[in-house]
Formats: sequence, C-alpha cells, structure tokens
Amino acid sequence: MPIKEHDRQYDLVVWGATGYTGKRVAQHIAAHFPTDLKWALAGRTEPKLRALLKQCAEAAPDRRQPDIQVCNLDRDELAALAKTTRVLISCVGPFAKYGEMAYAACAEQGTSYLDITGEFPFTVAMVKKYEAAAKASGALMIGQAAIESAPPDLLTWCLSKKAREAGGVGLGDVTVVMDIHSRPSGGTLASVIGLFDSYSPSQLISSAAPYANSPVPNPSRRRRPTSLLTRLTGLRTIPHLGLATTSLTHRADGCIVERTWGLLQTVPSLRGNEYGKRFTWDQHMAAPSALGGAVVHIVLAVAGVLLFFPPVRWLAKRLVCEPGDGPDEESSRDDVVRYRGVAAIDGGGGKEVYCEGVFRGSMYIFSAVLVCQAALTLLEDDLDLPGGCYTPACLGQGYIDRLGRHGFPIEGRIIDETNVVVS
Repeated sequence: MPIKEHDRQYDLVVWGATGYTGKRVAQHIAAHFPTDLKWALAGRTEPKLRALLKQCAEAAPDRRQPDIQVCNLDRDELAALAKTTRVLISCVGPFAKYGEMAYAACAEQGTSYLDITGEFPFTVAMVKKYEAAAKASGALMIGQAAIESAPPDLLTWCLSKKAREAGGVGLGDVTVVMDIHSRPSGGTLASVIGLFDSYSPSQLISSAAPYANSPVPNPSRRRRPTSLLTRLTGLRTIPHLGLATTSLTHRADGCIVERTWGLLQTVPSLRGNEYGKRFTWDQHMAAPSALGGAVVHIVLAVAGVLLFFPPVRWLAKRLVCEPGDGPDEESSRDDVVRYRGVAAIDGGGGKEVYCEGVFRGSMYIFSAVLVCQAALTLLEDDLDLPGGCYTPACLGQGYIDRLGRHGFPIEGRIIDETNVVVS
C-alpha cells in the first residue's frame, strides 16, 4: 500500500533514535518499511546519529537512507522538526521529564505523534493540555503505543469484534492476563521511579482513577467483588486464564483501554465498534506459582508506598541500570511476551470470547514493531479520524493485520456456557 501524499519533507522522523528503544525503532524501519520512505533520525548528539545511520545503511543498503537532524530539547527546535514530517515517533524519556515539548510541537504543528512511554500520568496530562490544539491542527496523537499499552488495548478491541461476530451487543467483564519473560531496560526502571519525582501523590492518584483518561465518564461502571484473601495476596484463579496476580501495568494499560471505550462512543467514524454499557476491564499478571504470585503482589505494594519517599528514590536510582542500558539482543532471543483475554458476551446467551497474542523475542523489539507499524498505518491507511488524542485500537484492523505479519497475530475463539470451544 503506498504512502499517502503530503507536503512535508519527511514521511517519518524518529526523535531520540539513539536511545535503547529508539535504535530498535530505527532498525525495524530500515528492515521493513518501503524502500523509498523519506525519513530522518533525530537526536541531540550527531556522532551517535551517524553511527546509527551507518548501521541502518549496512543492514539495508538497497533502500533510501535516512537524513540526520540534530535537535536539542528546545521548544523552538522541536517545533521546527515537527514541521518537517508527517509522523513523529518520540523515544526520548523519561517522558514526565523530557516528553512534553515534542508532544506540544506535534499537536500544534499538525504532525501525527506516537510515543513509547508507559507513564500514564504524563499521557493523561498531555491529553488535557493539548487535545484542543491537536483538534485544531488535525494532528493524530497516540501515546503509549508500544509494549504499554498497545497489546492489551488491541486484545480488548479484538475481543469486542469477536463478540459482535457471535451476535453479541457488547462485552461484559473483560479480564486480560499478561505474561512477559524479559528483563527491563534502565530507561524503563528510571521512568517508573521518575514518576514519583515529577508528580505529586494527588496527581498520581487522580490520573490512576478509572476512566480518568476517557473523553466521557462511565456512569454504569461497577467494581468487581474481591475476596479478602485476594486483596492480601493478589492471587486469583481466572477461568481459561489460570493463576494470576497483581500487574504493575494495570492502571497504565487501563488508562488507554478506557479511553478507547470513550472514543468508540464519541468519534463518529468509530461508532459501531462500541464495547457496550456493561463493559468493565481488569488486568493481571500470570503467576508462576501461588508463592511467587504472592511475593510479586507484596513487593509491588511495598514499593508503591516506599517510592513516595525521596531517600528511597535516591537509593533506587543508584541501584538500577542507567537509561540507555538493557539486555542485549542475544540474551533476549528466547524472551516471550504473551497476552490473553477473556470476556463475557453481552447478549451472547452465556457464551464467552477468548483472544490471545504472543510475540517471541525481546519486549523492546516488540515495542519497536508496535510503534513502527502504527506509524505505517498512519502513513498508508485512510483512517477517517479528525485531529485529536487517540489510542492504538483506533487504528483498527489494518494495524492489527500489520502486527500479525510481524510476529504478533491475535487469535480468538468463542466458548459456550459449558466451556466448549464453538469457534
């Protein structure tokens, strides 16, 4: 499919291309995008950019090579950079500290934007601050378009599509379980710690509230009953999904899924894909064992309290990897990222829907695949979306099909009330 015509110098710019994930983004583009793509590597350090350019040229010598754009963390320089391109992928984090200027530049200059952050307080703040500018300029702004939070967002969209195919009118309770066997990079750990430096406790709590990032409230929202044992240990056994525990990314991913829920009701071109009035969403992490799952829950609970204290954050910063560091490709070769989801079908006569997506390899290569294929969808597909702040699922089936061709197929089936697979 050809790239849609436009009047910008570049189709795509990778901002922060020399970072840990940024390099993988550039490598995926060089290996898999159309060979005539007009693109650029952007960052603050020219020697690092030239070294990455050499790697891209060696990996794909037959393609048009990217330009280099040296750009500092400066509002005017980033505005000028945004004016040159149709789409910008931002890989400069922690986003709470460094991300706003690129977001603002794209929203104001009519440049479609994608980022790799999982810092949901940043995403919530940017939507509130810049959505009006994006609507005015026509920019399509999609935050959290990598490992956080594209997979659970897309899995939920696929659950809904499968439910409608089975004759349902929407989804009931949706539960997603993530299972990631991959070591985090220094940048990921620094971003988690940095949230507590950049936002007050009240800001963190308010941005984590259910539907805080949705364009409309959910008046029918209801809490699922939870036993005392589950509250103490985090453990639960979920039909079709097995033993699970507390997920670190539950609210980060929920922030995006719940925004999708609201956008499907309010954007005219997205209507017909609504999740329904009985929709609730929850996410957990697969537990290796009862003991292991309980330990994860307790560690997350204790860490969530301790990180509010500056001395603890100071110590943690000195114990984690430096941003830019992380597992090498060889040690990540056998990594696996797996998302599974199950949901009741509203109006489905007791049937449930199950979906699963598995990526084999580093979660940072997976992040590159996710954000790059989202960029290609923006460049090639007629999305019929007005300017504004969107989510990965709003890119639709074309995006999901692209991911399937690059190692992340999402497959679904219907299960009837006797737990028999019927499709």
